[in-house]
Amino acid sequence: MVTDRSPHDDDAKGSGEVPSASGGGAAEGDPSDGPGVCRDADRGAGARAIGVAIPIPDPHGAHLQAKRESFGDPLAAAIPTHITLLPPTEVADPALDRIENHLQEIARTERPFPIKLRGSGTFRPVSPVVFVALAEGIGGCERVQARVLSGPLARPLPFPYHPHVTIAHHLPDDVMDRAFKELAGYSADFDVWGFSLYEHGVDGVWRPQCDFVFGEGGPVRHTEPGAQ
Repeated sequence: MVTDRSPHDDDAKGSGEVPSASGGGAAEGDPSDGPGVCRDADRGAGARAIGVAIPIPDPHGAHLQAKRESFGDPLAAAIPTHITLLPPTEVADPALDRIENHLQEIARTERPFPIKLRGSGTFRPVSPVVFVALAEGIGGCERVQARVLSGPLARPLPFPYHPHVTIAHHLPDDVMDRAFKELAGYSADFDVWGFSLYEHGVDGVWRPQCDFVFGEGGPVRHTEPGAQ
């Protein structure tokens, strides 16, 4: 998803670039907090920029997205509230069926697990990010993330995985301070039902394409409003 950097981004290749599953250059963006900023002009013909993430369910997701918008973060409207499993990755069209089969098998053999969001954290001064922290569910996220980054999506990552929910990125220091303070007492509990496959649109918006439900597999496809 959008460039929500981890404290280890400066160690990443280039400006957050990571190797793609298809062997080419990955879409540029945050390697830790995928669906991220992608340069569509650099994307080859027949290629798509995808990401995999755990959606934060409403009302929590809508609340945190509204908070992000209230801080003036220009990325807020382009990124559904999420916990990254696969950062922005460029793949060729023919690889999508294999990738979906891979994600379906992971979801089929996983089970829901609880997540507790508690308070705020930051990667500053190394990286200009304020986030909501996980107090429970880190192990579940780590397990699923490791499985997602295998098979057709296997690739080395130049940073440790740190599940979190970004709520402010690359904003003025006083705004970042306000975001940190306003979310310091935040609390939300929910069960993870599965994960979603996202695609980066030419308009810069990350949209869920299909859901993969734990214990069932999937995919359950999303349709655009008004689609037949």
